[in-house]
Amino acid sequence: MKTATFPSLRVDPELRKAAEAALDEGQTLSSFMEDAVRHEVQRRKIRRDFLKKALAAEAEAEATGTYYSAEQVLEELREIIEQAEEKKVS
Repeated sequence: MKTATFPSLRVDPELRKAAEAALDEGQTLSSFMEDAVRHEVQRRKIRRDFLKKALAAEAEAEATGTYYSAEQVLEELREIIEQAEEKKVS
């Protein structure tokens, strides 16, 4: 696969120093920046997907008139956790 480049990035010298100080052993500034962009892209995709599901759930609740209290949701989550823990033990 062919590679592409990002545009040059001009930053404050202090930010560059901080980034260089944060590098892991053997890591380059370029690989650090690529990792940061990759993580941010993934984070934003997850956020968009979450918001899409939340808006769909809101629309469904409005259409059906079925709503759940925080207590009901938390109780269901507790049950899910308990079942998962029981499976892990056995």
